[in-house]
Order: sequence, then structure tokens, then C-alpha cells
Amino acid sequence: MERIVPNRPASANRRVVALVYDGLCTFEFGIAAEVFGLARPEMGEDWYRFAACAENPGRLATNAGLSVQVEHGLEALSTAGTIVIPGWPGNGAPPSDRLRTALLAAHAGGARLVSICSGAFLLAATGLLDGRRATTHWRYADRLRAAYPAVSVDADNLYAGDDRVFTSAGSAAGIDLLLHLVRLDFGAEAANSVARRMVVAAHRSGGQAQFTAQPVLARPDSPLAALLSRLRSDPARPWTIAQMARSAAMSERTLARRFRDDTGASPLAWLTTQRIALARELLETTNLPVEHVADRAGIGSAANLRIHFLANVGIPPGLYRQQFRRTGAALPAS
Repeated sequence: MERIVPNRPASANRRVVALVYDGLCTFEFGIAAEVFGLARPEMGEDWYRFAACAENPGRLATNAGLSVQVEHGLEALSTAGTIVIPGWPGNGAPPSDRLRTALLAAHAGGARLVSICSGAFLLAATGLLDGRRATTHWRYADRLRAAYPAVSVDADNLYAGDDRVFTSAGSAAGIDLLLHLVRLDFGAEAANSVARRMVVAAHRSGGQAQFTAQPVLARPDSPLAALLSRLRSDPARPWTIAQMARSAAMSERTLARRFRDDTGASPLAWLTTQRIALARELLETTNLPVEHVADRAGIGSAANLRIHFLANVGIPPGLYRQQFRRTGAALPAS
């Protein structure tokens, strides 16, 4: 079996401790255990050593109707090289003074603190995120900003961090962050190996946008429903505001107001999201050159597609295709 040599010296602290709490987010905890807890002989003896701890050890409930038995208390944090906070109760409840003190002491002792999704609330409560750029799930971003105004919340990114404090967005973004940490510790070859076993993309940059579902109407019975259906079915058509207004049988001013009320966006901004969605589909499923993708999606040139992709998705079209390309091509290359 080929050995993968780590980037750091063997003296680095590879002990990873995940914090368990009542109402534990099982997915977030599971990915930490998957990345750091599985035996990987190909990585050598210096691979991570994984453990879990809780403020009150024993049997704790999860958010999935299961329970977990935790052996170690907070003393385990003092020996950790990396501490993972796999989510945190949805109301963002502040931690006890005991837990806060233990996390601060561990960080002061050299530990790296890592939060997944709502775990950013716990990190913010320690004060370690003050003055830092941090991210969390887009649903929680406004709540995090309001509760901790000293934190620079950036909900557009998958993960962020430096100086041994890292945060990630929604659940799956935690995988990206944990693979990023493997890459920092062991190099790209090791991160790619772990990603292959997990059958996930080997690398999504932290600056990549959080991909959200296609915008939908706040009210399905809206007078805009028919127009939006037409826009979705033919986004590449060179639509103008005047054409949209005529199609919806309303004035341009009324159209703009209705769009903002029902979709949260202007007509052209909403149409751009549809065109980007079509471009993403073409990049994932075809061999079409980027220039042809731009034309079919109604974006014009490859240069325009790159501009819109960077603004809306956070990475260029070529990198998106490399990371999300599906097996097989539905359309010919030309």
C-alpha cells in the first residue's frame, strides 16, 4: 500500500475532538467522524486520532431520534489539536461559562477550533470570531449578525478561517472545510484520497458561493406565475422589461414591484439566475465549449459568462465544470 507523507512534521498534534451536546446534529458529527475517525493505513501512523467529548458525559439525545453515549468530558479539549463543533442548538443558546472557558483555554494552548453550520454560534459566543470574517448556513446568517455584531458574517462563502479558527456554511460545506484541513495538514494527495472514499468533490474553494435552490415564488398563485414559467422555459431569449410587462399584462412599474414582492429580486436579476442555472446544467451534463454554453444560456460571450458566474456562483465556469461534471454528455461537443 502506497504511503502518503504528511506536510507537517510528525510532532504535530493530530488529536481531533468533536464536541457532543444534547440535540446533537448527527450529519455534522458524522462527517467529522468520517474524515478524522476512520482508519486509513495508507496515511501512516501520523494520521488523526478521533474522540468525542461532552460537557456532561453519558447518554445524550440527537436531532434524529437517536442517542449517543459519550465517555469523555471537557477535559478532553485540553489535549486536542483540533476541536470540531458539529452544529449547535438551533436557537443559538449561549454556552455555559465552563464550556466557554474550556474552548478559550484550548485555543490559547494551540488547538484549532472548527465549526460546521450553526456551530458558528458557539464559536461567536467565545469571542474568538470578533473582528473575523466567518460564515454559517445562509438561513442563520442574519441571526448570527444580530446576536454578534462584532463578527463579520459572510454568508456567501462555503468556509472561512485563519489563525486556528475556522467556520463553514451549511452541512455539506462542512465536508469541504474538513477536506481543506486535511489538505493543510497532509497535502492535496491525502485530501483527494479521503474525498475519493467519500465520493465527493476533492476541492471546493472556501470562496465559492453557497449554492441555493432555484428561486421560487413566495405566493404560487401570484399573477407572475405564468410569466415566470415562460421565462424558465426559454431563458436564453433576449427578454426586455417591456416584453416581460406585456407578457404579464401589467405596466413596467407594476412588474418591477410584483417581482420584488414575490421573488425578492428585480426582473433582470431573477432572469440572470435562471440563465446561470441553465449554464450550470450545461456545464455539468455536456461537452459544449464554454462559448456555446454562454450562447445557449442567453448570456452572450464566454467573458460575460465568466463575469456572471463569478458574481453568482463564486468560481469560474471551467472550475465549476471540473468539480461538478456528471458522467456522460447529453449533447455533442459542437
